[in-house]
This record gives sequence, C-alpha cells and structure tokens, in this order.
Amino acid sequence: MKILHEVLRKNRPAILLFFVINAFQLTVFLLYNVMKEPLLYASSVSFLLLVGLLAVDTFREEQHRAERLRAAESIARDWNCLPEAHSLAEEDYHAIISSLVEGMERLTADYNTRRQDQLDYYTSWVHQIKTPIAVMKLKLSGDSPENRLLLAELLRIEQYADMALQYIRLSGESNDLVIREYSLDELIRESVRKYAPLFLEKKLRLDYSPVEETVVTDKKWFGCILEQLLSNAVKYNTPSGTISIGIKEGFLYIADNGIGIAPEDMPRIFERGYTGLNGRIGQKSSGLGLYLAKKAADLLAISLTVESKVGEGSRFMLNMRDKLTKQPKSIIM
Repeated sequence: MKILHEVLRKNRPAILLFFVINAFQLTVFLLYNVMKEPLLYASSVSFLLLVGLLAVDTFREEQHRAERLRAAESIARDWNCLPEAHSLAEEDYHAIISSLVEGMERLTADYNTRRQDQLDYYTSWVHQIKTPIAVMKLKLSGDSPENRLLLAELLRIEQYADMALQYIRLSGESNDLVIREYSLDELIRESVRKYAPLFLEKKLRLDYSPVEETVVTDKKWFGCILEQLLSNAVKYNTPSGTISIGIKEGFLYIADNGIGIAPEDMPRIFERGYTGLNGRIGQKSSGLGLYLAKKAADLLAISLTVESKVGEGSRFMLNMRDKLTKQPKSIIM
C-alpha cells in the first residue's frame, strides 16, 4: 500500500490532468450536442492506458525500493553499495550521501587519532605514577599503625590510577584480550594480596578456602572484576567484619556483612557514575567501580549479579559454569 500510495502521489499531476481534460471534452460535447460515444470510447481506452502505465510504474517502484532496502542493510559495511540512480533527484541524493560519508570518515579518523593519543597518555601516566607509589611502599615497610594507614591510602591511589586506565580501555573498540587457562585460586589470591593493607586497616576477616578449579579467561580483565568487587566489599563493610569468597554451584561469589544496598538502588548500581544512597552518605564513591566490573564481565561473557539486604551485607556472584574445570590432583607414587 505504501508503494501504491507513493506512485499515486508521484503521478498525481498527470492523473489530475487526465480527468480534467476528459471532463472538459465531455462538457464541450454536451454544449454542442455532439455524439458522445466516440469520446467515451477514447476516454475508456486512455483510462486503460493510464492504469497500465501506473501498474508498470508500481512494479518498477517495488524493484527500486527492494534495492534501497538491500543497500540500507549493507551501507554500514560499504557505503559505495548505493543502488543505481534512476533520476536526477536520486543522483543528487547520492552526491549528498557521499559528501556526508566522506565528512564522517574524516571525523572518525580524527576521533580515533585523538582517542589513541589519550589512551597513550593515560597508559604512560599510570605507569609513571606507579614508580613513586612503589618507592613509597618500600619506605613504609614497617608494621606501625601509621605505616599501615599510609599503605592503605597508597593502595587507593594506585587503584584510582588503574581505574582511569581501565575506563579508557573498556570504552574503546579494542580489548587486547589474551584468553588462557589459569588457576582460579592463584587469581583470587593475587587480588586478595593486593588489598591486604585495606583488610588490615579495617580489621576485616577473610573467609576463603583454596579452590581447585581452573578458569579460561583473560587474566587482566578477570583481575579487574575481582579487584573492583573486593574494593566494594572492603569499602562498604563494617569494621571487624568478614569478606567471604568461594565457589557454589558454578558461581564465584564475593560477599560481605556490611551495610548492604538499598532496594531502590539495586537496579542501577552497575550504571556509570551512579553512587546510590551509600555513596552519597559516605561521599567516598566514584560510581565507577561496579560499572567497570560489569563492563569487564560483559567483555568476558560472564554474568554478574548481586543479592543484598540493608544492614546484612551484599553478595556479588559471577556465573562461571561454562568457564571452570577441575584441576587434576597430583598422584603420589
């Protein structure tokens, strides 16, 4: 019906002219009392010719529309696949599209160049700032309460620097994934060791038993997920609380018995920049940690979910069912 309506609209002047001419001729024949049969015969033949021409035009319009729809599906891959122009107007539209695409390609190339420069800058900045952080860690190797406090703050600085780099990389098109098989226990222990100063600062207890599974994943981005979830658990746990890590029915969970998440915040905690009630009260949330964890989980095709009750704590769960295998036990001879 759309095609028929378009054909009638396009040929409206010709159709209107046909009926006006026939009405005028009929009026003249009536005024001069001329025999009307020849006029009616000629008008009927002309009307049939008009219907035939409209039918042919409708058929051609259907073909042209099919070409345009096929071009619309593939234009994202190759804008040169535009259908052949059948009129001067279509030639003009082709010229307009070509001009727009060339402009878009220039803007895209400029954007990619600036984005790569930005990524190179942040990468260099993160690596450079880690050098003084490492030096300060060595200087604060003592076990005094003051040193433990400063080490915890240094870890936060290092974490924020890493978050800046992770944010830039996750927002880009390239992901530099290196998928291999890793010991899940080693990945967990590596992240826990990194956050040890924060555990000591808040006097938190870790409930974790070694796991025997191996995981097929990217070490860097999987570590990003673990670190962000651990950071969140430490940040919102109560002093002298407990953080639990384990595997249950194919799910890797990281749980705390802290302040929990308000029900109205649950649907939005993985949104970028959303801090929720806890973040607004404590004024210590950037709204990026859980966003980065969710983005990294999506990148690795891992489902990340959360259960929480206010005043009882939160449990974040990673669905690892299709990524875990049991490590073979060593045989003692």
